[in-house]
Amino acid sequence: MDLDEVAEELYAVPPGQFVAARTEAARRARAAGDRALAREIGTLTRPTAAAWACNVLVREQPDEIAGLVELGDLLREAQQTLAGDELRQLGTQRSRLLAALTRRARAVATRRGTPLSDAVADQVEETLRAALADPDAGEALLGGRLTAPLSSRGLGPGFGTRPDLRVVPPPRTGRTAPAPERNARVDAARRAAEQRRRAAQERRERELAAAREEAGTAEREAAEAEEAARAAHERAGRAARRQEELTARVGELEAELERVRADAEAAGAEAARTGRRAAAARRAARRAAADRDRTADRVTELEQAPLEA
Repeated sequence: MDLDEVAEELYAVPPGQFVAARTEAARRARAAGDRALAREIGTLTRPTAAAWACNVLVREQPDEIAGLVELGDLLREAQQTLAGDELRQLGTQRSRLLAALTRRARAVATRRGTPLSDAVADQVEETLRAALADPDAGEALLGGRLTAPLSSRGLGPGFGTRPDLRVVPPPRTGRTAPAPERNARVDAARRAAEQRRRAAQERRERELAAAREEAGTAEREAAEAEEAARAAHERAGRAARRQEELTARVGELEAELERVRADAEAAGAEAARTGRRAAAARRAARRAAADRDRTADRVTELEQAPLEA
């Protein structure tokens, strides 16, 4: 861990979390036995909201910010060669680009949980304008470690003097670096921006792959759930049909039971009637038998009567 790595991490942290993150980074450095690095970390300045928004914008949109800085170079060249109408057209394009990048900065900040007020958004746009106006300002913006917004106010048509730069690490003393050295620093800043862009792209690709895998899992789970629901629906249909069949069968059995009960009652009544007839027949038989016996006795008496005379 070195100061460059720590600064790269800290200046992407929202301003409200910066101090805590800086304290934690210094603690880690002390724990690793690097007290000098811990002291250097402690000197890192908390960025303003506008500076932080510019820092995260260059991390998420490195190509667009590099294009903005290159456009500044083209505009400075155009000041010497183009006519007034062409300059005005370029000025209109510049204003549109600044407005578009400012909107992106607001969107990025909102997505990261720190929405920008209109006043802070104006500071962001002014910083982007300064990056157009001055190569060192463009380099500072590309570095992604601003601690305060840049300003280009008061610059004339030729862009005037360079703005006050407040970045981490601080720039070298002197108003303008020699062209080869400045170009080398711009190239280094662009390479850093490209590395961030590639890292962001790789992160997005990993997130996309993870999201696709998660989506595939969700699709499989949804298909399994749909199949389970279809099977349950079929079972419910079969159960409903079986219930209907059993209900109909219960109705049939209840009707049959009623018929059996009616038949049983009719048979009982007939049996009772038959019993009564049988009882009556038995009584008649007994009476007939009694009558027969009396008749027989009478016949016997009649047969025996003459003999006695």
